[in-house]
Amino acid sequence: MKRIILSLVFGAAINTMSAQTEPVKSSEMDYNKWSIEFAGGVNKPQQPMTPGYFTSTPSAFVADLGVRYMFNNKFGLKADIGYNSFQAKKESIDFETNYYRANLQAVTNLGRILNFESWTKSIGLLSHTGFGYAQLRNKDNEIQDKMGNFITGVTGQIKLSNRLALTGDFTTIVNFSQGTAFDGASLTPEARGFQGILFNGTVGLTVYLGKNEKHADWVIDNEKEIEELRQKITAIETSMLDTDKDGVADYLDQEANTPEGALVDTKGRSIDKNNNNVPDETEAYILKNYASKTGNSTVVYDNELIKSLINGGYVAVYFDFNKTTPTNVSTEGTDFILTYLRNNPSASVDIIGHADELGRSAYNDKLSNARAKNVKNTLVKANIDASRLNLIAAGEDTSVNKDSESARKLVRRVTFTVK
Repeated sequence: MKRIILSLVFGAAINTMSAQTEPVKSSEMDYNKWSIEFAGGVNKPQQPMTPGYFTSTPSAFVADLGVRYMFNNKFGLKADIGYNSFQAKKESIDFETNYYRANLQAVTNLGRILNFESWTKSIGLLSHTGFGYAQLRNKDNEIQDKMGNFITGVTGQIKLSNRLALTGDFTTIVNFSQGTAFDGASLTPEARGFQGILFNGTVGLTVYLGKNEKHADWVIDNEKEIEELRQKITAIETSMLDTDKDGVADYLDQEANTPEGALVDTKGRSIDKNNNNVPDETEAYILKNYASKTGNSTVVYDNELIKSLINGGYVAVYFDFNKTTPTNVSTEGTDFILTYLRNNPSASVDIIGHADELGRSAYNDKLSNARAKNVKNTLVKANIDASRLNLIAAGEDTSVNKDSESARKLVRRVTFTVK
């Protein structure tokens, strides 16, 4: 038993030395340091006991009350008082004695030292070791034996909330200069040195005091840094998602809604080899499922998908800078609308002209109107009734960076809205 006690003392000494040499980074955080501890339970006096006198194993009862202050999230001090009642078992000679103590103890948060946070955030473990003063009293013979004591133990914790923790404690108390047996019926020879050994087991509550959210018992070193790192990792994981499943991560994807399996470039943009502003995958799907060949013409049926593609700007006619005549590669846009209108006689369309931001706004309004009128004239010449064609001069398109030449190419266009 003495070897066990000496081992605990040695461990407590090592922890105390560590407290003086190891930096505690969690001191940068605000947390509560004070707590009040209540506990009650059972005990077993080991020695000295007078022959013929003995208690139950275990026997009631124990009551403890303590106040604790933590210097940081690993080390602290507590002052506590305790009461033990020793009563005879049925087979024993009758007796009743009481044991009173007051102690000052060093506290070590083993849960933080052993990094319990790596597997739990609600279970903790404390150790406590210290010295104090005690008295043993017997009601029958008015004995009041005064002695010193050494106390050590471990306390398991279950966090119920930021203000409350359930505890379970096992403590060993060793008395020195104890002159009377725990039963009070006899004197101990040579009442010097470590004479008495007592075990306590209790269950209790710890109430955390203070205005901050957490108590030192549950504060993790570098908690702020860990949380910031966790948020960064989450952001990286989110950016690495491929929402439209085109094989390009979202943070690189410049076209976030391409169909699953569509051919895209390294920036997630749909591939458009013939430069008609309709992605090749979409164009092939339309021709396969919504079109049939009649001579040299493509017959496109009335379908909500086709209408949504046209109204979404996938079908467009493009122009060079300050020009009202379409570029050669973009005339397919006009052909697509022509085929649609021929095969949907009840449909009408808005022809919307656009210009980039270079030049005066008044001039760009006229330029956008001229571009729309050019496309209208082409459709009228192809025998589309002019009453089905409505001109809209949208003027300057400010949705792109006007300092980018490639961006300006995208807004020098005519788009369509089917009605």
